[in-house]
Amino acid sequence: MFVKVCGLATTADIDVAAAAGADAIGLVISGTSVRGLARDQVARLAAHVPSEVLSVLVVNDTPAAEAAGIARELGFGALQLHGTAYGERDFAEAFDVFPRLWRATSLKDRPDTRIGAYREDVLLLDSSDAGSGTRWDLSLLDTARPEGTWLLAGGLTPDNVAEAIGQALPWGVDVSSGVESAPGVKDHDLIRAFVVAAKTAGARDAR
Repeated sequence: MFVKVCGLATTADIDVAAAAGADAIGLVISGTSVRGLARDQVARLAAHVPSEVLSVLVVNDTPAAEAAGIARELGFGALQLHGTAYGERDFAEAFDVFPRLWRATSLKDRPDTRIGAYREDVLLLDSSDAGSGTRWDLSLLDTARPEGTWLLAGGLTPDNVAEAIGQALPWGVDVSSGVESAPGVKDHDLIRAFVVAAKTAGARDAR
């Protein structure tokens, strides 16, 4: 089970997530998110990510081509364009600059759930209120379940991630608010517990 911990804000957050076994960490540039970081902060934190952990730049209000340039300049492993504001043309413009793209969306918007439909490597399905910690109706996947490299996000916590994995059968999971003690403040014990719960559930479902 691939595990991404998103919205990290300190080098200690990164160290804990990496030591816990997270496969990827997300750093957010956004003027509207409580987890949004300034570009100089993102540069410093991106340089701290261990080589064995995938670094993902997450944006939701930065022009796609500009975000791709930042991801390339700072050495990110992937760029996540989050939300319906980014259309097929945006992904094409970003791809020309930085081709390692993730597409994050919600089933509420009835997106194309084919992996690679916008030339992305990974699809992430979130709640309609991203970053809120709100769970969504996973039964919607019964008629729109992606195949391949897709991540489940939205309202996941150490306590419910195993059940969610068993129901949704994703390739991976993404967590942010579900491992926080306050908005934007990561709880290191919750990060550790989440990674263990997700990895254990993933191993069980693979049997």
